[in-house]
Amino acid sequence: MATFVIAEAGVNHNGDFAMAKQLVRAAADAGADAVKFQTFTSSSLVTTNAPKADYQTLNDGAGSQLQMLNNLELSAEQHFELADYCRDIGISFLSTAFGVPELQMLLQVGINAIKVPSGEITHLPLLQAMAQAALTHNLPVYLSTGMSRLGEVEAALQVFLDAGLSRDRVTLLHCLSAYPAPEDEVNLSALTSMHLAFGCPVGYSDHTTGIVAPVAAVALGAVVLEKHLTLDTSLPGPDHKASLEPSSFEQMVFAIRSCEKIVGDGFKRPQPSELNTLSVARRSLRAARPISNGQLLTPDDLICQRPADGLSPMSYFQVIGKIARRNYAAGEAIDG
Repeated sequence: MATFVIAEAGVNHNGDFAMAKQLVRAAADAGADAVKFQTFTSSSLVTTNAPKADYQTLNDGAGSQLQMLNNLELSAEQHFELADYCRDIGISFLSTAFGVPELQMLLQVGINAIKVPSGEITHLPLLQAMAQAALTHNLPVYLSTGMSRLGEVEAALQVFLDAGLSRDRVTLLHCLSAYPAPEDEVNLSALTSMHLAFGCPVGYSDHTTGIVAPVAAVALGAVVLEKHLTLDTSLPGPDHKASLEPSSFEQMVFAIRSCEKIVGDGFKRPQPSELNTLSVARRSLRAARPISNGQLLTPDDLICQRPADGLSPMSYFQVIGKIARRNYAAGEAIDG
């Protein structure tokens, strides 16, 4: 199954609608399956004196969180236009709703999945609204789990299960909510832990600065991969430093598609490309010297030599003590 790759445009448009459309085009050109934005009303999301996270201050400068978010909002009309643009160029439109009114608007716009951001994993009213929307509109759910303990993931997941969604409809996205994320804290093994604990498909929302972690996540079974996309990592704004520029994003997608091929289906068997090598590199049981019909075969009569065009040497002790059923020349493969 191909990994569903989401280009997280997020707020990397810096409030500039023309830049938002550029991000859509860049995501499509880089080979992403979807481009995702963030939909919020600043005054509903934060209090007037809510502080910025340390990374937001570092990447965006001083000021309140409300001031920052006010500059990053997109209007409802812009959401509809972005969705139309996505349809025109053939990429799926997604956005994260940070409130129930925003969720209802996105359903009207036409999103193809419900994305739960890590910060909202304990926001029960929103989770319930998202669960009902996913059920009513038959949408998959991508549940990000940054900053969470396993018990918090379980509680959030249960909201969707209680609404009637099956476990295979909810993909749990492992995430480290640091921007950029330090590699020694990424802990990709949590993908396996969550899959074993909850029986849901798993994915990964990445905030590292490179492409190693996303590719490794695919090798570990991630079926959804989300990565921030920016036009320029040097731009001011909270998330640009933890994002990839278009050329690097394209390289990541290429590496992911290669990784999918490399991972394979898990069944251990000889592959077509190695069948010739198999016949050349393995051995067969052969006559170490001329053997006469009716002769009792002893270890001195047998040798194991390439190629593998006869009886496997794994049958060596089954052949010892048997009677030759015909004459053999030295070097000739022993019949089964």
